[in-house]
Order: sequence, then structure tokens, then C-alpha cells
Amino acid sequence: MSSSRNAHIRIASTGREFSARPDETILTAALRQGIVLPYSCRNGTCASCKCRLVEGEIHYPFNPPAALEQTELHDGQMLSCQAVAEGDVVIEAREIEQVEDIPVRLLPARVETMDRFTEDTMRLRLKLPAAARLQFLAGQYIDILLPDGKRRAFSLASPPSEREFIELHVKHVDGGGFTGHVFNGMQAKEIVRFEGPLGTFFFRRSSERPAVLVGGGTGFAPLKAMVEELMHARDDRPLELFWGTRTAEDLYAAELIRTWQDEHPALNFVPVVSEPAEDWRGETGFVHEAVLRHHPDLSGWDVYMSGPPAMIHAARPAFIKAGVPEERLFYDSFDFAPDVPPAAD
Repeated sequence: MSSSRNAHIRIASTGREFSARPDETILTAALRQGIVLPYSCRNGTCASCKCRLVEGEIHYPFNPPAALEQTELHDGQMLSCQAVAEGDVVIEAREIEQVEDIPVRLLPARVETMDRFTEDTMRLRLKLPAAARLQFLAGQYIDILLPDGKRRAFSLASPPSEREFIELHVKHVDGGGFTGHVFNGMQAKEIVRFEGPLGTFFFRRSSERPAVLVGGGTGFAPLKAMVEELMHARDDRPLELFWGTRTAEDLYAAELIRTWQDEHPALNFVPVVSEPAEDWRGETGFVHEAVLRHHPDLSGWDVYMSGPPAMIHAARPAFIKAGVPEERLFYDSFDFAPDVPPAAD
């Protein structure tokens, strides 16, 4: 049972303090007061917001902490995107500083173009109002706001240096109201409303290490934004891009990636197909296992992953075992999952 008064939250490592309203998640409370903690899905299916409860008690009134193992729960690990404080608490969490000064905005946009990459994957290009510009970091996402009050999250596939439009890659989901509309009813010039940028998945330019980029399905979208922004900045560090899809036909940006390689010789592309045709000669199986076949020792790399929760859950412990410190393993997990908890007014 939650308290009827505001809870007092303290971050043990920094001493930063903030308050949470009754039935407000710790993450929502922190973001509302300008404190950026790591997060991604906001519905409990990934572990980006994982932190540790040092003192006090919490509960999960919205969605269960599905991304945590039982051993992690016993160790005091918690998901800030779902946890509501029962009174005052102390947490051990990592603050993100690079996104602090980027305003989250509520904006309209006009559907400029709709292009089918494949039978069930669509590229949307959205035009912002003439006087508006969305400031964001490559890798972040936006929430499309639906008439019934629900939200659907989509990664920004265009880099921040692109000023004409923002690009989304939309996968058709059976039973998905918005994706069904995109494929069956949406027309050019339609107006949509969105909130963003959101998320703490972005490329850490302060690091000079080479990077492994791992995408599953349309999880390629934020990685596309990262690569294009690095190329725009003439950052020529070695990049290893692994992209896993079901079939070779689902590698909808393979030609684009080949043009990147002409401009960025240090970019190596490894496509991975889980259901290969007989003439497929590339990597097969799970994408994270292909990464480990090419790089059994990942201790010298930064790793960025974007894809469905199953991919993230399998890859995270495997990559840590291969030598990546957890603080250099960044990921964005998304799927057709439970709605996010309500935002504070």
C-alpha cells in the first residue's frame, strides 16, 4: 500500500534528492525534476533502468519487474520505471548528464512520405512545423500520442544533423492499433502528435574506444541514426555493425549500409539471418552469438544493442562474460509490450 504523502528519494552515490508523489514511479519523479536516470522501455520488459534499493521499501503497482531475475530481486535490484516508493527510500543509481539539458517537447508533425521497406516494415518521414526543430541525441526515441491517451514508442532513425524531417521505422504488429493504422489507413499529410526526445540510449562520443552495434529487426533504426551522425561528425573509429533478421529479405537497409562503407572504411557489416534460404552464405542463428564468434573478447569495445527484449536478455550476460564492463554496455529494448505507467501532470 502506497503512502498518501510524497516520498523522499536520495541517490546514495551523489547525494541528489527529489520527491515522488503517491503512485508516481521513481523514474517519472526523477525525470520530472530534471534528474535523468538510465531508462528505455518504461514498461518493465528491459533492464535499462535497473538500480539498487539501499534503504526503504518499494512496490510495483503498474507492471511486474519482468526484466529482473529472482536472484537480482533478492539482491535489492529494482526497476525505477515501475517501482513506487513506500515512504522515503535511498537508491544506488547512475545519473546521465548528457541528456539533462535537452528539452522534452510536445509537437505535431505531418506525414511527409510513407515507403514500404518490406511487406511488414514501413518507413515514415515526418515533417515538423516550419519554426520547430527537435533537438535529440542519436539513439533516442519519441512517443506517438494516440487519441485514447495511449502512447507508442519509436526510435528516431534519422540523425540529429538531419533538419528536414524525422524518420521512423514501423513494424506491423498483429493487434497493434497504431501500426495497423500505419499500414491500412494512414495517408500522406496526416497530422500526428508526439512527445520527445526520450530515453538514455545514445552514442557516448566521450569514449575513444571502437564500438560494436547490435540490432534486431527494426532495432536497426537507432543504430542507423548513430552511424549517420558519426559519419556527419567525421568520426572514423572502427565500428562493427551486426544486424539480425528473420530472413535475408528483412535486411531492408543492406544497400544503404554498403554506401556507408564507401564513406567509412572502418565500418564492418555482418548480417545475421535466423531462417536462411538455401543460397544464404552469411551468418545464421542468434545475432548475439554471431557477435561472439567474431569477437570472443569484447573487453576493448563499447557495445550498443537495440532490439526485442529476448535479444537483450540473452545478449547482456553473454557480452558481460566476454569482457564488457556493464557500464560500457548500452541497450534499448522494445517490443509490443504493456503500456507505460501514466506520466505526472
